[in-house]
Amino acid sequence: MRDTIVLPRHKTRQIQVGKVSVGGDAPIAVQSMTNTLTTDIDATVNQIQRLAHAGADIVRVSVPDPESAAAMPEILAQTDVPIIADIHFSYKMALAALDAGVHGLRLNPGNIGGRERVERVVKKATERGVSIRIGVNAGSLEKELNEKYGEPCADAMVESALSHIHILEEMDFYDIKVSLKASNIPMTVTAYRKLAEKVTYPLHLGITESGSRFGGTVKSSIGLGLLLADGIGDTIRVSLAAEPEEEIKVGFEILKSLGLRHRGVNLIACPSCARQKFNVIDTVSELEQRLSHIQENIDVAVIGCVVNGPGEAREVNVGITGGYPVHMMYRDGEKSEKIKTGNMIDKLVEDVERRAAIIREQAEKN
Repeated sequence: MRDTIVLPRHKTRQIQVGKVSVGGDAPIAVQSMTNTLTTDIDATVNQIQRLAHAGADIVRVSVPDPESAAAMPEILAQTDVPIIADIHFSYKMALAALDAGVHGLRLNPGNIGGRERVERVVKKATERGVSIRIGVNAGSLEKELNEKYGEPCADAMVESALSHIHILEEMDFYDIKVSLKASNIPMTVTAYRKLAEKVTYPLHLGITESGSRFGGTVKSSIGLGLLLADGIGDTIRVSLAAEPEEEIKVGFEILKSLGLRHRGVNLIACPSCARQKFNVIDTVSELEQRLSHIQENIDVAVIGCVVNGPGEAREVNVGITGGYPVHMMYRDGEKSEKIKTGNMIDKLVEDVERRAAIIREQAEKN
């Protein structure tokens, strides 16, 4: 199988978000946010459960008003994934969310009122063992910073983050993680790189308001990929104008492509050309659908001809190389059997499912 080049990790302190460790040597967590009305408990719970099934490590839920806060205990009672309450401006909503039992807060302490109000939130968060994410966004920087720098920029974002961090540190609170999000990729990347040189708190990565499923995937892959390749990032969120489950799928694909996290089938496929001996595009599309339930780390290669096919197929767990009149199936780098087009996909799916079952059984024994 392929040798893995291990990318460096920026050394950060480790905190907890419920049962999930963040920072240090913990796996990079993938998270998303619900887009249902929090007051609609059934819809919110169903969406959280779908996100958890897709692999979400953490889910953020907006708590904008007392009615939403009142719904949180029931939501938490029906879900297992750690929940972060998204708070803007209201310390009362932060206190209510903590009372409900949330596993984390997303708030900026400088935006929820005077010192006494912040102290109340910090005291309760400390008592409950709840971490706080400081979330700086280029579109909502403090007025004085916009006046100082003239416009949103990386330096303004870093200064904003440091000021919020300082508020919490003055109160001896250090269970902090930080995000610096903008829709502009160079600004975001520069801001994270600068902050990573100044603090050791875990960093949550995201390109905010990145766009549609297609455009947002491209932007997020570039922005997050640059930072992750630098070793920066302890949690990620891919922000898409799409169903939240798509954010989780893209997030894992980004981590998988860099060898930072492995979940599900890693499907390697040629772009197809006139040399292909079967319809590669349709085959890959069907395999993606039929193998979407697999969570185990299994490499599968689908190559339409014998030019690059044997080389790729020898490097994966299961591979198929197009030939005429039959195709060659590889298992663990070795030629296995000749297969006709009609039963090729069924054979691949059957093999992957068998391997996944063996991996699960071994994991249960251990």
